[in-house]
Amino acid sequence: MHKHLSRLPCIKLSILLLLLLQLLLSSGCGFVRPDYLKMVSPGELQQILIQDNVLLLDVHVPKQKHIPGTDHHIAFYRIDENAHLYPADKTTPIYLYCESGPMANWAARSLHNLGYRNLISLDGGTHAWEKAGFALQAEATP
Repeated sequence: MHKHLSRLPCIKLSILLLLLLQLLLSSGCGFVRPDYLKMVSPGELQQILIQDNVLLLDVHVPKQKHIPGTDHHIAFYRIDENAHLYPADKTTPIYLYCESGPMANWAARSLHNLGYRNLISLDGGTHAWEKAGFALQAEATP
């Protein structure tokens, strides 16, 4: 057997690993907002909560301090089990938040799969909320 043929699998594996690394680096590892999810800043959400009666869900796990006015704490992975808590009108706005964003993204995906089409997430979650100078409360939500 020739020496160069015995190294062929190793070379193919090296090329494959380099291509995979390039793909990971070029795609980034950050949060990618799906097209069905709108984002709202802490200041915008604060104004909305003052002006309107909206459905606000904390989907973070484990339970955390929450934004005043939160209607329910529902773990992001239990969205489907709690469909009875959501409006019958699937175009009603549903505001979501977690600590920083990814769990709200998962919850939004589940709600979207249930047919909801007006999904809004707090950009940066409770981290951004506090950084903007807004208070959180420790009491458990219903």
